[in-house]
Amino acid sequence: METSEILSRELPGYKFVLVANREPYVHLKTGNGIKCTIPAGGLTVALDPVLQASGGTWVGWGSGNADKEVVDENDRIMVPPEDPKYTLKRVWLSEEQEHGFYLGFANQVLWPLCHVVFTKPVFKPQYWKKYKEVNKLYAKATLEEIGDEKVFIWVQDYHFPLLPKLIRDARPNALITQFWHIPWSLPGIFRICPYKKEILEGMLANDLLGFHLPSYCNNFLRTIERELESKCDFDQMTVDYKGQRTWVKPFPISVDYDHINDFAMKDEVLEETKKLREDYGCDYIAVSVDRLDYTKGILEKFSAIDFFITRYPEYKSNFVLMQAGAPSRTEIPAYAKLNNMIDETVKKINEKHRVGNWVPIDFQRKKLDYTRLLGYYRTADLCIVSSLEDGMNLVAKEVVSAQVDEKGILLLSEFCGAYHELGENSVSINPYDVERFAEAIKASLEMPQHEKTGKMRNLRRQVRENNIYKWVNNFFIEAGKLIRQSE
Repeated sequence: METSEILSRELPGYKFVLVANREPYVHLKTGNGIKCTIPAGGLTVALDPVLQASGGTWVGWGSGNADKEVVDENDRIMVPPEDPKYTLKRVWLSEEQEHGFYLGFANQVLWPLCHVVFTKPVFKPQYWKKYKEVNKLYAKATLEEIGDEKVFIWVQDYHFPLLPKLIRDARPNALITQFWHIPWSLPGIFRICPYKKEILEGMLANDLLGFHLPSYCNNFLRTIERELESKCDFDQMTVDYKGQRTWVKPFPISVDYDHINDFAMKDEVLEETKKLREDYGCDYIAVSVDRLDYTKGILEKFSAIDFFITRYPEYKSNFVLMQAGAPSRTEIPAYAKLNNMIDETVKKINEKHRVGNWVPIDFQRKKLDYTRLLGYYRTADLCIVSSLEDGMNLVAKEVVSAQVDEKGILLLSEFCGAYHELGENSVSINPYDVERFAEAIKASLEMPQHEKTGKMRNLRRQVRENNIYKWVNNFFIEAGKLIRQSE
């Protein structure tokens, strides 16, 4: 059944509103006028097909320098531009608001609190002030869109834990749900947050709260049990707090398998794979694609490559790691430091092992063109996902979807959410264990081809059956159950 049909069946007569920090389409000024682009980021790429399939409204930050020029008097525009299917409602943030809300509280407080990778949160009152301010702006924009209609609101991610309560206070009968796209850490970690009560109370204004994994759900319930006077039912996975019941459920996110698979089979992607083989001139091409984030284990991966080439010099000139990385949050000191360390590490390792024009790491600091990206995914003998902690990691599922020749192998960190689904048919790595990481690379390269094909075929079946539409459909079905229970 189509997503739009499931939404109509489960939530008949309800207007669908999705709230996210990012917008799915950005308008930018160019020398030839205004260009519409799709921003980087797994969240927007994952959810755009959902809105196209189901219709409704996306409320998001208008970050493009031409965004204001194309909206109507109510800050709305229909998207996608070539085939409009849903409404994009833009919210405007000042530079000060963006810095305090996004670069400040969201990514220097909640991000390190939820990812246990030994990066200390930065608690500043001005960050919290702007965070609350922006949550109120989004609440206002959302309320403008829903009026007095029956509404199903789906809030996305860690940017808006205060938003559900702000909407609940104005519209007590609205169906309000949220999906938290990053991990939820153990309660002993979250307790250090000075603003924890307001954050948790905001999240408990949801009717349904989703995380990727059951363990994240349990961690959240334990946090609530420890920090608030509430009733937590670990069998039913519910919290009762101040007259509001919140259901807490796992929904592992995925990708649009069919779209990626079909695109990877195009002639231009096949030509890209041939070109890559010729350009590198190696028998073995490993591929990694990450945002340049300290949670992604990029430096640990480079250390494993160094160890691997040092221990097994016969792979010199016959193996290369292509590491693509789009710069991210570089205004934050921890990210600026990481960027510098990456540059220094790549230079050091490449100089150490260089043979003529060959170096072991081809580091590309950019977002790859989609055809080239899928060319790399399809070409990869080895795809390495080495996150130190990741809520899910959609790259792992993207590369599986693009492996139409079923010749590659997936090396997957056991600290990724994706590992709980894909670990059985991938090669497990602990990115902190450099020696075993290096040995896993060698074992993967030397694995018999029939075994690689078997593993990849199983992975592809799993991602195909549990795609992005199943994720959203399951969420809609659970939301529908809540409506029927309340009738």
